[in-house]
Amino acid sequence: MRWKKIALCMVVFSLMGGSLLFADAVNQKIRVWSNGKEISDGGYLIDGKAYIPAREAGGIVSWDGSGKLSILRPNVHIVLFKGDNVFGNVNVGKLKIKVLTQVDSLTEDVAAVKVAITDPSGNVKDIQSQELGGSKKEDFWFPTSEFTYDFKDSGKYRVGFYIKPSKGTDYVLVSEKVITALD
Repeated sequence: MRWKKIALCMVVFSLMGGSLLFADAVNQKIRVWSNGKEISDGGYLIDGKAYIPAREAGGIVSWDGSGKLSILRPNVHIVLFKGDNVFGNVNVGKLKIKVLTQVDSLTEDVAAVKVAITDPSGNVKDIQSQELGGSKKEDFWFPTSEFTYDFKDSGKYRVGFYIKPSKGTDYVLVSEKVITALD
């Protein structure tokens, strides 16, 4: 009688182990990179298709709880000016610049927008923001005033355009332009 219990346990554990191995083969955890940075949560490979967390797709992600997931990602174009000249790379040091952002295909109301610069160390400096008051602006331009920024170190600086979906929420990065500071 004892050997029957042992045999039954062996069969049950074998089936469980095989099921876990099969499930692992079907839902394989994978590492995912976007623009040279690894996505912290990674992704899954299921039936030959890669799936990533919706927030990693970029834009504003909202979930209504009833099974509807929305991703708002308007077309955003950022142009950098030094005086009347467009630029992309700079020398280390202080520079007087302005940022012109053109937004189109913004299909939902938003509370505010802002422009900020992130230095190579990850420090963020807000440049300018504007409340939109929830009014729908599908297509608009957002120019900053001229400002002086100190490119202290060589490396990649990121000029980001952020949208605040509604009052009481945080700003979400929807587009960025890279400035390379050279020695």
